[in-house]
This record gives sequence, structure tokens and C-alpha cells, in this order.
Amino acid sequence: MLLSHSPEGLTTEERAALATAYSAALAYRTGLPEAPARPRVSLDDAVARFRTRLDEEGAPGPQVITEITTRAEGALHAMAAPTFFGYVLGGSHPVGVAADALVSAWGQNAGSSVETPAISGMERAVCDWLIELFGLPEGTGAGLVTGASVANFCGVLAARNALLAAQGWDVEQDGLIGAPAVPVLIGAEAHSAVSAALRYAGLGAGRAVRVATDSEGRIEVAAFAEALAACEAPPLVILQAGQINTGAFDRFAELIPLVKARDGWVHVDGAFGLWAAAVPDLAGRCAGVQQADSWAVDLHKGLSAPFDAGVVLVRERAALVRAMSARGAYLPAENAQWEPSDSTPELSRRARGVPSYAILRHLGRAGVRDLILRHHRLACRAAARLAQEPGMQVVNEIAFNQVAVRCGEGAAGDRLTREVLAAVQARGKVYPSHGQWQGREIIRISFSGYAMQAEHADLVAEEIATAWRAIF
Repeated sequence: MLLSHSPEGLTTEERAALATAYSAALAYRTGLPEAPARPRVSLDDAVARFRTRLDEEGAPGPQVITEITTRAEGALHAMAAPTFFGYVLGGSHPVGVAADALVSAWGQNAGSSVETPAISGMERAVCDWLIELFGLPEGTGAGLVTGASVANFCGVLAARNALLAAQGWDVEQDGLIGAPAVPVLIGAEAHSAVSAALRYAGLGAGRAVRVATDSEGRIEVAAFAEALAACEAPPLVILQAGQINTGAFDRFAELIPLVKARDGWVHVDGAFGLWAAAVPDLAGRCAGVQQADSWAVDLHKGLSAPFDAGVVLVRERAALVRAMSARGAYLPAENAQWEPSDSTPELSRRARGVPSYAILRHLGRAGVRDLILRHHRLACRAAARLAQEPGMQVVNEIAFNQVAVRCGEGAAGDRLTREVLAAVQARGKVYPSHGQWQGREIIRISFSGYAMQAEHADLVAEEIATAWRAIF
């Protein structure tokens, strides 16, 4: 449907569509605390609502928006609610959501700083603030990407290129065919995003040496030293800040100097755990992490930014630029010092840093510290409550914001744990998720929502305990 525009820039219909969407968004967020924690509509039924024949003639904008919200009813997961414990998601802080609406309304292509100076100003500020909050070296390069998966990929690419260049190989020009080998060491319990990054970078997930880890998923120092000694060239080592099941942190202060002595590169998957570095009460868990060469972190996790919010950080900005930059001749060249597209794989992208700018300005340093520390304390609170339940075990030390719970013992415990989780999810008051740890089934409880308070920690613990009593 083609619409003629009014002198005011928007037709009456377009104004109505925007108003309808904003009203629906406000109603949805207002009702989240009381909403069911999981969808009530099946995947097939939800798909059938939307997967219809495309009509020859279009529909009025307000009608389309109303149809979307109506058909989505009951088929959305309450991931932004304080009752969602399934993954480390954050919950999309309302201030960030409000700023995200501006991002879509402004319609800026944030790949060029000269053409979008306001966006670049905000995004540079976000990068500066994060580098300072995490205590990283001044001059660290940063790129705003979609999330920690892409941030890990970009960090691995920068490492790959730098390590090959040190061996006299220009991978940007000559590719990987015939290139020298780059040894890769990762922990046995590394996140799947690390394996994906190695695949995408052409290094091969299967070629990585997986180093033994302890009961919390931390790399064992002695095993690491042995694996490092076997490397025939300076290696890429990927460490972890925040193990997905236990929340544990690798021993950076012990491991990184060993790698540096071999002229290797250390990348840290800090998707949610790197936020601990910003909190004095928790920063000891990240001791030594600033000695690494690159880091990946999610803004939607610790900061509760809306999705499409991750950052890759590289100690030597030039290494990041060499791996990422793909300037076209048609792009403005006035600002050779700092271009967004020099630090990410994209030339065209939305202004994804604006919501994080808004949240950081809203919270300030103290607010960020309080938010991250609250998640840790809530995890401790829920774990203490569940540990008191006969026959139930909290199987991890509460290093950060993750609680791993198991019901019963042995193979029977696997079945009981699955049954308890299914019962909790079916009730729909809270939503923890499934996990596997050391070959056994667990219930994983992640604390990350900006709105989570003590009452929500108590609720998830009570829901799990109640389901366990009914089955046990």
C-alpha cells in the first residue's frame, strides 16, 4: 500500500501505527511481572497464526500492528520478567528499550562516524566507559557487535591474524591455505560459542586442545602448563570469565603469564563474568584478566541492554582494525582515527550502542556495581535455601550469578531432576532451565534480570522445592 506523505512528514495512518505499537509495548511491559513465565501456545499453533498467504493488497498500518500483538498473545516467553531464570539474558532495561525506540525511529546507519556523528559520540562513550569499568588498558580497541558470540569470533580473528603475522604470514592477503599452524588451547568446559568462533575463523573446533578442568570448570594449572609446553608455536589460548553452569572463573593471574612467556595470545570469553571486574566486592574473581589480549562481553547480560548488544575489546586496537576493516572507496575518509566499521565485520548496522549509552547514563557507576552485586547475592540467597532441602544438592560454589541444582543421586537423580524441572516450568510462575554438568542432569538458575529482587530469588527456590517434595 503506497501512502502519500503529509507536509508534517507522517500520514495519519503512519502516526496511528506508531502510537498503536508504542501503546502495545507499554501494556506488555507493564503486565510482565504477573504474566506466565513461559508461552502457553505451541510452536506449531504460533507459526500457523502468522504463516498465512500474503494478500495481494496490503493492510493498514495500525491493523498490521494490532494483528501482530494479537497473534503473538500467549506465544511470547516472559524473558524480560524477573521470573525468567533460564539463561543470562538481563531483561531489557526500560530505559534501554526507550532508547531503542529512538534507534529505530532515527534510522541511522551507524557504520560511518562522519555521517552519524551523534551515534558515534554515544558509542565511543560506551566503549570508553566499559574499558574503564573493567580496568582494561588505556587505548584498548572496541567494536560494538550483536553479542558475545560475534565478540568471541572477532577476538579470535584478531588473535589468528596477529599470531600468523608473527610467523611471517599475511592471512588477510594470502588466506589460510598453506598457512603455518596456530595451536589453540581451551578449557574442557568451554562454552559452545568458543567452538563456534574457532570454526568461523577457520581454525577448526576439533583441532583445539581441551585442557582438563576442576570440579567448577576452571582450567587446571598443571594440566595447562603441560599442554602449553607441547605447543610448537605461540598459541591462541581462550580462557573463561563465568562458566555457563557454575559461574566459575579461570585463574587468570596464574595462566596468562605462562602464555605471555610463550608469546601467545590470550582471549577471554567474558560474556557475563567480565562484569565482575566492575564490582570491587567481586573483582577478585577477575584478578589478572586485564593482562589478556582480547575480551568478549555481552551488554544484554550484565547491563540488561536490549538485544543486539555485545562488545569485542582488543588490547592493541591496530590488531582489531587489521582483522575487521573493510572500507569501501565510496565511504568518507575524513575520520581515519576511529570508524565503527573498522572494529566490526559490518559496514551497515543499526545504532546498537545507543540503548547501552542510555542505561549506563541512567545507572552510573554505582548503579552498575549495585546491579551486578545484587545478582550475585540473589544467587547466594536461592542456593542457601535450596541446600536446606533434603535430597537436593547445589552442586556448584556460588562464584557469581549461577546456581546449579540436582535432585537425588545417580541415574535416578537424572530422571528426578528432569521431572522437577518439568513440573516447575509447567506451573509457569518461574522459568529455570535444563543443564548438564559433569555427565549429570541439573536445573540451572541464572540471575541477571534488572528487576530481580529477593522476592524473586525466594520464589524460584520455593517453586523448585515444592515440586521436589511432590515427587520425592
